[in-house]
Amino acid sequence: MPYLKDKELVPEPLDCRILTAALNLFVRRGFHNVSVHDIQRKANVSIGSIYNHFGGKEGVARALYYHLLNEFEEMIDDVISMELTNVGRCNEIIRLLFEYTESRREIVEFMLHAKHREFLPEEKPACTAAPFRTMRDIVEWGVDNGEICRGDNWIITSSVFGGTIRMIHLRLDGLIDRPLPEFYNELIETVWRGLIPEQPSEVLRVVRE
Repeated sequence: MPYLKDKELVPEPLDCRILTAALNLFVRRGFHNVSVHDIQRKANVSIGSIYNHFGGKEGVARALYYHLLNEFEEMIDDVISMELTNVGRCNEIIRLLFEYTESRREIVEFMLHAKHREFLPEEKPACTAAPFRTMRDIVEWGVDNGEICRGDNWIITSSVFGGTIRMIHLRLDGLIDRPLPEFYNELIETVWRGLIPEQPSEVLRVVRE
């Protein structure tokens, strides 16, 4: 079973083997280029077991999607439980996303790079799911207590996390050839320039002039 933090069970239960195999195949080939038989061979299970547990390829993809959403939600919850400011929580989320891009590449690629609605059209956009809503909440809490400048929540949240997501895409596409954690400090400095009340943005100053 693909996890962010937990170690995989050895031996893996049958349903976990199916999800692990599917993740690898979906990321390498794309959902539409993978068949149930491909998953069956990769997981070394019977076709019947896939249909019994998941109802087919779409069911496998849906179960994998919800499992990994839960993994991301647990990651965010762990960050919230830390004794950090809301700015510190945002920084920790960015740090973990960079770290997991290197150590759990397939999970990050499936969650942040795949176009889920192309193969799960009935699902809402991933950005509306619980872990991503909580990321917006953290930004809003920071605004409410004066850590972060006021503004539209979508704009501020995009300013905080948008660069991180873009760099992850560039890394997954092979356009960035250095590990993402090497960019962490510079990115953090860039993210908060103009979003921290006591550090007025030069960009805003120029626009107003």
